[in-house]
Amino acid sequence: MDIFSIDNQYIASTYKRFPVAIDHGKGSEVYDIDGKRYIDMGSGIGVTAFGIADDVWQKAVIEQIGKVQHMSNLYYTEPCAKLAESLCKKSGMKKVFFGNSGAEANEGAIKAARKYAAEKKGADYYTIITLENSFHGRTLTTLAATGQDHFHGLFQPLTPGFMHVPANDLDAMKKAVAENKIAGIMMEVIQGEGGVKALDADFVKGVAELCKEQDIVLVIDEVQSGNGRSGRMYAYQNYDILPDVVSTAKGLAGGLPIGAVMLGEKVKDIFSYGDHGSTFGGNPVACAAANSIVDRIDEALLAEVREKSAYIFETFDGAQGIEAVSGMGLMVGLKTVKPAGDVLAECMKNGVLCLTAKDKLRLLPALNIPMPVLKEAVEIIKAACR
Repeated sequence: MDIFSIDNQYIASTYKRFPVAIDHGKGSEVYDIDGKRYIDMGSGIGVTAFGIADDVWQKAVIEQIGKVQHMSNLYYTEPCAKLAESLCKKSGMKKVFFGNSGAEANEGAIKAARKYAAEKKGADYYTIITLENSFHGRTLTTLAATGQDHFHGLFQPLTPGFMHVPANDLDAMKKAVAENKIAGIMMEVIQGEGGVKALDADFVKGVAELCKEQDIVLVIDEVQSGNGRSGRMYAYQNYDILPDVVSTAKGLAGGLPIGAVMLGEKVKDIFSYGDHGSTFGGNPVACAAANSIVDRIDEALLAEVREKSAYIFETFDGAQGIEAVSGMGLMVGLKTVKPAGDVLAECMKNGVLCLTAKDKLRLLPALNIPMPVLKEAVEIIKAACR
């Protein structure tokens, strides 16, 4: 079977794929159709939180498939209820709406902010402020929310009601709030697609205080940074704030599609019957998979994430061919002297799969990547950067 030619003929040309066809794997090691081994430092763009074919994850998924693979949201299922409870307890939120992706989660968050503002302040309070260089999804609305001009010229007209301010500029944020009718402020505390940049603590806290003072809904986008990746359950917990809404997806179900909008005290009851919905959201198999992930993200695992993060940052800081290291936890950006794409290609040739974000090499390994495997990958990456 010629996978490459069949894919090129029948799959829409939206992805510039690398010339590698993955066949199988285990943990943080995958193999292509020719049997070549790779260390996976991208985890499906931060999705396979506990690696490939994880035993606990597999067991949970298989057991649930044997019970019921889908029920509509007209009925209760245990995995859905259990996951919502776990997420609320670990996040400080109060209620959850489940969808299927990060973009859907952000759409739900935007709906929550706009409905709250309309009810509290009036229908003309609908504008959402996001940050320049942000990325919030690929639907028309989440593209409008995304603070990168590159995405805005492709599918005009985008959904109106969004404005973008520079990251880490609290004065600009206060000015935007003072001059506009704002429903919500949505931001990633670690910008992922925008170059793996962690926001300044003073800025994040300042925005949180501003939202509280002005009764603005604070939305934190944890699609990529959530579920243990930052070294805390959610990245905003590194900043000692409590948002009104949190969106997440990617690593939540360890490889199955799921998204979650977590609603805090201010907006926990903002949605009424029929206000929002999803056919596949809260799917029992996806929720069973997510429970197998969330249950294992405990303080011991998070401490391991922070330890591995410290090793990566210390190893690359000042290393030959590395200009800067950014990010947090196991969400790492490397500004390389060589073009990031060239470094990625060299890593791939030598058995390590990486990602890029803007002009940086991006590393998103599984949370439980074994230290010997991580060290092997880091040495290969270091050599490729020289």
